[in-house]
Amino acid sequence: MAAIPDDFHDLFEKKTFAHVATLTQEGLPHVTPVWIDYDADDERLLVNTERHRQKAKNVAHNPAIGVSMTDPDDPYRRLSVIGEVEERTTDGARAHIDDLAQRYMDVDEYPNPIESERVILRIRPDRVM
Repeated sequence: MAAIPDDFHDLFEKKTFAHVATLTQEGLPHVTPVWIDYDADDERLLVNTERHRQKAKNVAHNPAIGVSMTDPDDPYRRLSVIGEVEERTTDGARAHIDDLAQRYMDVDEYPNPIESERVILRIRPDRVM
């Protein structure tokens, strides 16, 4: 397992957008922009999504994942991670999306309608570049 270098932890305090790459059941790449978070205590990247979204379906059958992000203040500063979704959990997912909405949208509560159950993808970084 690899760790996110300390000098990149600030990316998870800003409005940093990440692009997440997963594989469909047919083996085709699926890439989508996401809000990104980091559990520094457990050294896991966190992506909050809905159960019916394509990325959630993809990692249910193949947990391999790639994550790429650029610093919103310096587009030449970037971080790429190859890893695996170790856990898909609904525990705390609603509160987590509200926390992310505070960071990304400056609102107290996630304002968009929720179409299905929220889930947190907990990603173990295997390679960090």
